[in-house]
Amino acid sequence: MNTTANIIEENNFELKFETRYARVYANENKGMIICELLADYIPIEDFKDTFSHITSVVESGKFNKFIFDKRSLRAFHQPSMEWYFLNWKNKMLELGIDKHRKILPEEKWFEKMVMIAKEQILKNNPENIIHLLDIKYCDSVEEAILV
Repeated sequence: MNTTANIIEENNFELKFETRYARVYANENKGMIICELLADYIPIEDFKDTFSHITSVVESGKFNKFIFDKRSLRAFHQPSMEWYFLNWKNKMLELGIDKHRKILPEEKWFEKMVMIAKEQILKNNPENIIHLLDIKYCDSVEEAILV
């Protein structure tokens, strides 16, 4: 079985930065960014800071796909998800990223929490941009690169 590190290396992704909470890779030729979370919980300010750095990477190149590997998470934080969904994704769409691939933890309760929160966000924010995005849930980084 290929590890995430092997897949990233085989697909010529370059490590752009690493923090206590995340590793971010990019392959400008493929137009892809990968964010691999490293911790089971990320405080919201650190989450926003990480995604601010990702924005800088996106601004410095030409990207259209963002792969978000959340498999390390063991806690679901609604305010972080709302900010990511309503603020950060809007900015990414402006910068050309309209494909989002998500890899969730295996725990079914986590997936259920994501779907419930997403439904609530959509209900409370009918003007959101979700209809403009290609969002898919994947089981691995390898699958996310391919679809």
